[in-house]
Amino acid sequence: MSYKIAVASSDGIHIDKTFGAAKEFLIYEVTDEAYVKSEVRAAEEVRNAADEAAQPQKESGLQDGCGNTGGCGKDGCNSQTGGGCSGGGEVSGKVELVSDCRSIVCKKIGFHIQKQLERKAITSFDVDCTVEEALQKITAYFHKVDTHQSFRRASVENHNT
Repeated sequence: MSYKIAVASSDGIHIDKTFGAAKEFLIYEVTDEAYVKSEVRAAEEVRNAADEAAQPQKESGLQDGCGNTGGCGKDGCNSQTGGGCSGGGEVSGKVELVSDCRSIVCKKIGFHIQKQLERKAITSFDVDCTVEEALQKITAYFHKVDTHQSFRRASVENHNT
């Protein structure tokens, strides 16, 4: 089974970018537990209404409904529209950019973006390690999931039998 993993890295060695700060995503193609960098997708060019709406909020110094400076200025984080401070529930352009990937790996991913990724069945990982280390662990994880193997260590299983 072949799939893609998006990685937020400025140098291709360390996972050092948050989802929001990533200017590009390195895309790795995974086949039979082997992975190879297949492309780089520029995130700077991807903007949509949800991304544009978030930008002025940070600069305006408005307080959101929770009293946080830099907020959206709406009536509250749990507004009737369901969008809260993140707007009307529009999907981020960066989420659309990686929508064909099985997972995304960043230094940190915010709650609202995680929820958008979940709706598209994209697994998100917040990590603090090298790209190589993350790819090894994630491909091993997905291999076990795809082949229905247990995540328990063999010593634990042997002890219980």
